[in-house]
Amino acid sequence: MTTNLDYRTALNLKKSGRYTDSYTKGLQLLIKPSGTKYWLLRFAFNGKRHELGIGPFPDLLPKDARLIAQEARTEIAKGQNPLISKTALKAQRIALEAKKITFREFALTCIEAKQSEWSSEKHAAQWSYSLEKFAFPVVGNKALDEIDTDDILKILTPIWTLKTETASRLRGRLEWVMAAATTRKLRTGMNPALWRGHLQTILPTPTKMHEVRHHPALPYRALPAFLARLRNMDGVAALALEFAILNASRTAEVLGGLRSEIGNEIWTISANRMKARKEHRVPLTNRSLEILEIARAIDEDSIYLFSKNGKPLSNMAMPMLLRRLDSNITVHGFRSTFRDWVSEETPHTPEVAEMALAHTIKNKVEAAYRRKDLLERRRILMQDWLDFCNSEEFNNVTTLLAA
Repeated sequence: MTTNLDYRTALNLKKSGRYTDSYTKGLQLLIKPSGTKYWLLRFAFNGKRHELGIGPFPDLLPKDARLIAQEARTEIAKGQNPLISKTALKAQRIALEAKKITFREFALTCIEAKQSEWSSEKHAAQWSYSLEKFAFPVVGNKALDEIDTDDILKILTPIWTLKTETASRLRGRLEWVMAAATTRKLRTGMNPALWRGHLQTILPTPTKMHEVRHHPALPYRALPAFLARLRNMDGVAALALEFAILNASRTAEVLGGLRSEIGNEIWTISANRMKARKEHRVPLTNRSLEILEIARAIDEDSIYLFSKNGKPLSNMAMPMLLRRLDSNITVHGFRSTFRDWVSEETPHTPEVAEMALAHTIKNKVEAAYRRKDLLERRRILMQDWLDFCNSEEFNNVTTLLAA
């Protein structure tokens, strides 16, 4: 099989066999049944076929394997058998291996590989931003096996007390990248970003440095008046925000929603788009269905529930709308508004409310028994929620936008 054996391609190849590089004549990547990968050069000399072992992957990067292969082919052109001068080629390979892959190159590859796990593009952006801003200036150009605890502390210490949440998440990302490098035999020894029993003995515990910050939310008694204002606004973002509120949904679930997911007055969100990686069914009220029809009329040929010219709304569309309403509440905060209303104003059980919010059940025993999604009970709950949102009794209340 002939292919461009760049780093990402070579890394992702799993099936045993030989893969021929399309850029360098005779250069092959041999993958053994054990998963070991090795560079070979196949060539003819004096009418006989030979193979020259060049070096292991990923210790030897594709660009360096190509360079060694080309040097060998140059010897062949001069009438010299590269197998005889293999010692010189081995010395060249060792020198090239010493350069190693850099943290920046490997981290970006890790982000690309992990993207398929994430239900939101925002996660990839957060990974890229935090590493680009804080880690790459310190270790971006260092070889993976050269990074030690002092390097990690240089990255984390300046922001550990000032941006604790960011620093804590960054440490976890650094630990994951370094662990992946160890798994792929690009480094050895202790993970310098490990928390338990390592950085834990040097840095203050994050949970003891600050209280958990909740998303600013609107008091539920102010919601009917807020929705009255929202419904007077034009645009797809206003429709998307109302739909998110009425269904207690997350931003990513709404913005990535597809028209093909709607059927029989139910919105079925696939597991790969859910935070808990479990399919979630949402019973839709008449108002939610009406919103979808309006959105369809605005952008008829789109595959998305809410879009402009066939493209889904950006992650900032709904937050910017809230700013226009002079509000510092968050889109996610409306889920808290919904949960408070269920607890304080209705006879609906916490079990039904948590299922409506698609929250993960942390108790494994309870999760094993709770196999049904309580769809019909949730349908009643969401209708009650809509009735409250439309209630006249609160429509004249001054909107209390939470500070």
